[in-house]
Amino acid sequence: MILGVAESDAHAVANRLIAMHLSQAGFEVVNLGTCTPLADFAAALRRHPTAEAVLIGSLNGHAYADLRDLPALRAEGELRCPVVVGGNLAVGVDRSADARRRLLELGVDRVLTDAAELVPLLDSLRPKVAV
Repeated sequence: MILGVAESDAHAVANRLIAMHLSQAGFEVVNLGTCTPLADFAAALRRHPTAEAVLIGSLNGHAYADLRDLPALRAEGELRCPVVVGGNLAVGVDRSADARRRLLELGVDRVLTDAAELVPLLDSLRPKVAV
């Protein structure tokens, strides 16, 4: 898993806790930390081509602005694996449904508002091994 916090967001605590939680759940985590531009996620995926997902956190509510280049990167063949965004996705009064819709329209594959949903989601994204 490639993990980081959106470009305009310096909230480090949740990022570190999620990295620890994923590691304890058996996932290998490449943690890019805070204030991570999308281009850095793409570069990390090139360095780790077997990564199963790119996980982007945002607590400041500006995820949409930070991810505006996602369609262009996807068109260039970058960020081919699932992109999962989670956290506080909107500024102001509860606008999370609108923020979720806009992120999905940008090309985000999954939007989470509850960290408890992350491990089950990632487990469901793993390739199934034939027995």
